[in-house]
Amino acid sequence: MTANAHPDRFSFLHIDLNSFFASVEQQIHPEYRDKPVAVVPSMADTTSCIAASYEAKAFGVKTGTQVGEAKKMCPGILLIEGSHTEYAKYSKAVAEAVELCCPVTHTPSIDEMVCQLMGREQEPPSARRIALEIKQSIYRNVGEALRCSIGMAPNRYLAKIASDMQKPDGLIGLLPSQLPRSIAHLDLRDLPGVGARTEARLKARGITTMEQLLALDRSGMHALWNSVWGDRLYHWLRGSETGDDGAPIPSEIQKSLGHSHVMAPEFRNEEGAWAVANKLLHKAAMRLRMEKFYTSAMSVTIRYQLTREQAERMKSKRHYSGIKQSGWGMEARFAECQDTLTLLEAMRGMWSRRPTGEEYRRPFFVGITLRNLIPEDEHQHTLFGDPDNRTELSATMDKLNLKYGHTTLHFGSMLPARGSAPTRIAFTQIPVQYGVDYM
Repeated sequence: MTANAHPDRFSFLHIDLNSFFASVEQQIHPEYRDKPVAVVPSMADTTSCIAASYEAKAFGVKTGTQVGEAKKMCPGILLIEGSHTEYAKYSKAVAEAVELCCPVTHTPSIDEMVCQLMGREQEPPSARRIALEIKQSIYRNVGEALRCSIGMAPNRYLAKIASDMQKPDGLIGLLPSQLPRSIAHLDLRDLPGVGARTEARLKARGITTMEQLLALDRSGMHALWNSVWGDRLYHWLRGSETGDDGAPIPSEIQKSLGHSHVMAPEFRNEEGAWAVANKLLHKAAMRLRMEKFYTSAMSVTIRYQLTREQAERMKSKRHYSGIKQSGWGMEARFAECQDTLTLLEAMRGMWSRRPTGEEYRRPFFVGITLRNLIPEDEHQHTLFGDPDNRTELSATMDKLNLKYGHTTLHFGSMLPARGSAPTRIAFTQIPVQYGVDYM
């Protein structure tokens, strides 16, 4: 598709909640409003800010700023340990407020929503009216501290770009007849999917500005990315709703699920790491069953803190928290299953093969990922069934944990870490409520 049937219509609205986590805290706590606020995963200077209010951003504090640096940049900053449950509740409330004005068709992340416009809704005055109604609905029905920027465009990709062009509380429309010149002033990093590595690769090929990128024809864009992504991007940036030209679109079927955790200091030893790994697996296995999947592969990742001497000897990498680290990981494959006990046995087998030595004595990060997910209706049952009733045992555990909380009934190996590794705050994970908990 190279042209739109209706040159000056908007097909999509992209709603981006501004400084969402920090704004939720300011909504819950009126005393935080008009003050610099940063949401953090834990109260430690070595961690990084998850979100910053616009008052904090005025001092240069942003997502990813190390807490110790944030304190120097903004001495009066208020640090708040984040609550995944509260943010999940507010994300759901915002979605309901948006639905009062226009159906939500996509939810890319916890702080983003997409609405697809139909018929006369696509006319610019109507689209703008709907966007303003969405802003008012969020204000009235969710909270006055919550603001959003909305992008209007002929496709989802451009709508997301537009939502970032004016913050906070922005409303930008990219009309097809004004493309691509209306985005020629942007930086390459303003394009979704173009991070630091991609930008460096583009610059190595002589593309340093948006004008240079837009000057390429379709074959040049394909060559630049060496894939059909270049073809699609060529069309998207010119306002087409699709640009795949018959090329296969990546499947949206979920392929993996898991949890990871940077451990508190008291768990940064072999026993603590094993207990935390059990907690993470317990949560992942429960989600596996709630989302009606089986799995046939699992990976375990451990990261270890190094001393200065060890780091120099091993040419280590630096974790985002500032810790110099080494890492180890392993994947195991097994017959399709979904019960916790079988998965625990697989993890125990991998754990026994983790490296030993002085540089592997201080684990600080553990990650568990279940891979090769198979929908329940595609699962091939074995000839001998489930002789140990493991599936029934897991179902019984789920029933109690859904009613009273997901750590109510568990295997003893996770007991030392029962209260650790709370649900991690993540922008890209859409929170789901299972029983009384969000995960």
